[in-house]
Amino acid sequence: MTTPTLTLDEAEQHPATRHARAMMTEFGFDTADEAMVRSPARFVKAMLELTAGMHLDPDRHFAVTFPPPSGDPGMVVVPGIPFVSLCEHHLLTFTGTATVAYLPAGRIVGLSKLARVVQEYAARPQVQERLGDQITEAIGKNLQTLGAACVLRSVHSCMTLRGARATGAEMVTSHLTGRFRDDPAVRAELMQLAGTT
Repeated sequence: MTTPTLTLDEAEQHPATRHARAMMTEFGFDTADEAMVRSPARFVKAMLELTAGMHLDPDRHFAVTFPPPSGDPGMVVVPGIPFVSLCEHHLLTFTGTATVAYLPAGRIVGLSKLARVVQEYAARPQVQERLGDQITEAIGKNLQTLGAACVLRSVHSCMTLRGARATGAEMVTSHLTGRFRDDPAVRAELMQLAGTT
């Protein structure tokens, strides 16, 4: 994923940096201290990187497709795609991995494109439930499939660092369409490959 490449000097000039400095000052941070004088710009730079997906169209990754290698290509599964997202409720990160799968009924797409779709939908204010739905919807909309699936496993900072402080707790969600939803054997195979059984 291409992320904004603002230098720290450019981030200093960003309009949000003045507001970040004011917010930090309200929290009692000494932003005049040598160690923190550039922290507002660093915060803005980080937020721009974490939300870069808001300005990208993940559908563009399906522009180039390929014919399947056989008449029955079987299930395409890409497990372990890492992602970082920003909880839209607390503006804290949740990080994890995605298993993305589809059952081709026509052309296929390069595997790296599936990883980019995951990472670009993740790079915006999100909730995990919506993230998985967006990924499966993009696959279903852009490829001719018999079904699409996304299984997300992540750790949410808003639950582990604050509030319940449930260190080690994970959230797992499954997002299934077509045969992944309707055929128990296909669903079971996916869940085994995704490491959820």
